[in-house]
Amino acid sequence: MGSMGRARGFFVLVLVVFWLLLLRKSGKFPQLFLRKMKKKGQNKMSDNKKREVTSSDEAPRSNFIRAMIDEDLKTGKYDGRVVTRFPPEPNGYLHIGHTKAIALSFGLAEHYGGVCHLRFDDTNPASEDVEYVESIKHDIKWLGFDWHDKLFYTSDYFERLYDFAVELIEKDLAYVDSLNEEEIREYRGSVKEHGRPSPYRGRTIEENLTLFKAMKDGEYEDGEHVLRAKIDLASPNMKMRDPLLYRIRKGHSHYRRGTEWCIYPMYDFAHCLSDAIEGITHSLCTLEFENNREIYDWLLANVELAITPPPEQTEFARLSISYFVMSKRKLLQLVTEKHVMGWDDPRMPTVAGMRRRGYTPESLRDFAELVGVAKANSVVEYEMLEYSVRNDLNFRVPRVMCVLDPLKVVIENFPEGEVEDLDASYYPHDIPKEGSRSVPFSREIYIERDDFMEEPSKGFRRLVPGGEVRLRHAYVVKCTDVIKNDVDEIVELRCTYDPETKGKAPEGRKVKGAIHWVSAEHGVPVEVRVYDRLFSHAAPDSTDNFLEHLNPDSLHINKSAVLEPSVINDPAGSRYQFERLGYYCSDIVDSSPEHLVFNRTVALRDSWSKKQEAKPKEAKAEVASSSPSKKSKERPQKKSRAEIREKLRSDNPELMARFERYQKELGLTREEADVLTGDREVAAFFEAALATHDAPRS
Repeated sequence: MGSMGRARGFFVLVLVVFWLLLLRKSGKFPQLFLRKMKKKGQNKMSDNKKREVTSSDEAPRSNFIRAMIDEDLKTGKYDGRVVTRFPPEPNGYLHIGHTKAIALSFGLAEHYGGVCHLRFDDTNPASEDVEYVESIKHDIKWLGFDWHDKLFYTSDYFERLYDFAVELIEKDLAYVDSLNEEEIREYRGSVKEHGRPSPYRGRTIEENLTLFKAMKDGEYEDGEHVLRAKIDLASPNMKMRDPLLYRIRKGHSHYRRGTEWCIYPMYDFAHCLSDAIEGITHSLCTLEFENNREIYDWLLANVELAITPPPEQTEFARLSISYFVMSKRKLLQLVTEKHVMGWDDPRMPTVAGMRRRGYTPESLRDFAELVGVAKANSVVEYEMLEYSVRNDLNFRVPRVMCVLDPLKVVIENFPEGEVEDLDASYYPHDIPKEGSRSVPFSREIYIERDDFMEEPSKGFRRLVPGGEVRLRHAYVVKCTDVIKNDVDEIVELRCTYDPETKGKAPEGRKVKGAIHWVSAEHGVPVEVRVYDRLFSHAAPDSTDNFLEHLNPDSLHINKSAVLEPSVINDPAGSRYQFERLGYYCSDIVDSSPEHLVFNRTVALRDSWSKKQEAKPKEAKAEVASSSPSKKSKERPQKKSRAEIREKLRSDNPELMARFERYQKELGLTREEADVLTGDREVAAFFEAALATHDAPRS
């Protein structure tokens, strides 16, 4: 770009920053973004129809991959074909990071009228299992996608892949190396020095063919020999310095091929050639495979293929979420060491765990769409995921009443033995859905213990001695007496009710509060599991031992809760909003009509939006707190801006994690990282910029 172009670009950037500063000063940033998302949620079901689990109702947002496919279709590069694939290795359960890749590959194929293959990259018999295959298939179906008849396994191509390897040897483009793993690493060199040729690099074609066949026939043990490509030991891309193509894996039975094979292709070799065998046009993968693209192209250019032009690899940013670990190895460690109940533990970031917790496939797809497709890695806030889940559940789940910490209330003027069935709506007036249930009202009920306060604090609007409160869907009650036990604990309240106040405000009295309740006689005892974040550190992966940051309060089990009886016959997996408490789902594993178990999916409070809206106030309060009081005799020293930024990071582990990541991964100076993580809005803006621009320093 010429100097004039750079000047224009800089001028536009200055205007954008100036506009954002004006928005921030006016308090409208980032509320504008949040308001847009809220409006999206409000309009989501305005047609009074539940949105189907497909992407056909709304086109995906434009991104650089769509632009590339549009151009390929325009030029006729693949004769109008769009064939994508999702190639998981069956060595663990899918996690939420995979949902982005699934939604992208399947969604693009669907949008362009193409097909998406499901191909299991099963080339490591030591860690793969049919259990993982079945779980992956189940998760993809649950998310709303279908591969139809396009189900493939790399293990089905072992014979053809072996022939491709022989072809490379015959062209003197591959050789059998007898160095061990450590020696290969040493001979490969470093970023500052070229690699050295292995002493076995000069083997003849005949020697290599003989040795490679002997490897296949099981004549050698693991590690004795490997097959390597013969490319360029001086390449600045370390991946191109004679990469491994095949290794020996004896003593392992493949879950599909048994002991038929004892050599297995490496990912870089099998991946691109499997794409070519299947006629894939657009091979989409995450950014960690960016340096592997040269191997991908080199291999396709040096073997005889039946597809022209060959597939093309394109990388996009992977999905990383604060307070989660996404490494399959670490997730497996959590399971095997029993830090969690299994792969489907509702605290796990696995699709199975999120399904059990009560997340909907629509909410995960909405989240992937909200995150978007970018060229630079970034970390998405956990609250953003919660927002997507809450926003989806708000419009689809019925409301019921559940008391988690019961306090008995006796309504003394309600006749003993009498029961009144009240009609209670399942949905609030602003949700375009209808339906109601019958809720029994009796002389004895339960309310939440914290909905009563004997000595109320300022602003408390619930039940107090001598005070009134409205019972949801029922009457106004007044507390007349407080019953305590021998140790001065409140065990019961005595109240009266006003029979003229059912469904309407009492005349001449102003009742501010409304609380939920359950009939003591008809309520159903339930076990309620309240889940929180599995880790207390925003970036557990960034530390030496991620297990040190396991949150000891990630699960609370409540066995004293009481639920209204309307849900007792509903099947496992039923979702509800427990009024005033949050969104809950009956556990699909442990819940039964005889023993109901509910998992909290997400709390009612929109912590993400509220946190964003509170930022300007928090910043002002923090600065104000550093100012001395006029009445103070000694004027304290005012904190510098650098000290304020450091204090903010010390109170916010996510900002601290970004501060470290910007230096280690993005190559920013300490001063740059300090400025970018010393203000929540600046940090949020920079993360948004990273999502669309792949040059962090600029």
